Amino acid sequence: MDSNEEIPEGSVQNILDQESLKWIFVGGKGGVGKTTCSSILSILLARVRTSVLIISTDPAHNLSDAFQQRFTKSPTLVNGFSNLYAMEVDPTVENEDTSDGFVSDLANSIPGIDEAMSFAEMLKLVQTMDYSVIVFDTAPTGHTLRLLQFPSTLEKGLAKMMSLRNRFGGLLTQMTRLFGVEDEFNEDTLLGKLDSMKDVIQQVNKQFKDPDLTTFVCVCIPEFLSLYETERLVQELTKFEIDTHNIIINQVIFDEEVVESKLLKARMRMQQKYLEQFYMLYDDFHITKLPLLPEEVCGVEALKAFSHSFISPHRPRLDRGTVEELEQRVAMLTDQLKNAEEELERLRKGKQKV
Repeated sequence: MDSNEEIPEGSVQNILDQESLKWIFVGGKGGVGKTTCSSILSILLARVRTSVLIISTDPAHNLSDAFQQRFTKSPTLVNGFSNLYAMEVDPTVENEDTSDGFVSDLANSIPGIDEAMSFAEMLKLVQTMDYSVIVFDTAPTGHTLRLLQFPSTLEKGLAKMMSLRNRFGGLLTQMTRLFGVEDEFNEDTLLGKLDSMKDVIQQVNKQFKDPDLTTFVCVCIPEFLSLYETERLVQELTKFEIDTHNIIINQVIFDEEVVESKLLKARMRMQQKYLEQFYMLYDDFHITKLPLLPEEVCGVEALKAFSHSFISPHRPRLDRGTVEELEQRVAMLTDQLKNAEEELERLRKGKQKV
């Protein structure tokens, strides 16, 4: 793509228009603004949906900071809304309801199944709630990809447990009878719990692979490592058969003002190079560019104000090469010259006094 050619603009309007969506994942490399993007996406969805739940699955929860409101592992109504709820959960923490000694020991013996079981319990809880759409503010890419593998992880774990049951089922029954806990810890009860989780897993897994119900929004910044991580994420999502057709590129420096800083000019040139690569790699994606802001986006009002950039492409205030732009440059240079002359005059007076 020619560097002088105008890069096409996109938005997240397609997600707002897709009324069938039930699950929306927002993920990407650490530090690119996933929480801000997922929070704003949930605010926009709350305008067109009856009820929205945003869940943070990142152990380093930032939802409370973004909305400036304390959230817990139970859905809490976001201040200023009547249909937007938020909750923060940690899928790596073993759920208390599934912490029976036998299950816990088996879970610890199979890598990854503790996360899978805990995530299954959370999804079982969420499915009992009547939300129109659920937005996941996920952890950095590696953790998210591991979570997306939980259906196969749990099924492998269940197969191993069934194998143990066939080999040691009689011994387990005798032990539970001996200690008088047969009613609570008999093999049918324990495996019944796991089978119920498996049913939830299979149902959710089927929904996750349905593009009408689920999509994944990739968030990144215009830098090499973020581009590489996004490509890896898209490939993994394709392998898991999870739909993704939206990319949000955050922290873009727009050439909208007269920039004299060599550092900013260099950053703009670097970003432009990677922006062009994004558009070449993902020419069939909806790509949304968000401007780098001089301040943090914290609180409901700030999130609402920034949400306009998600729907309407960011437009520079002045076009390059116009009379208005040249007048602004002349005015700015005049001010700089005036300030430099005043500074020089002060220095001269200081030397005379010495």
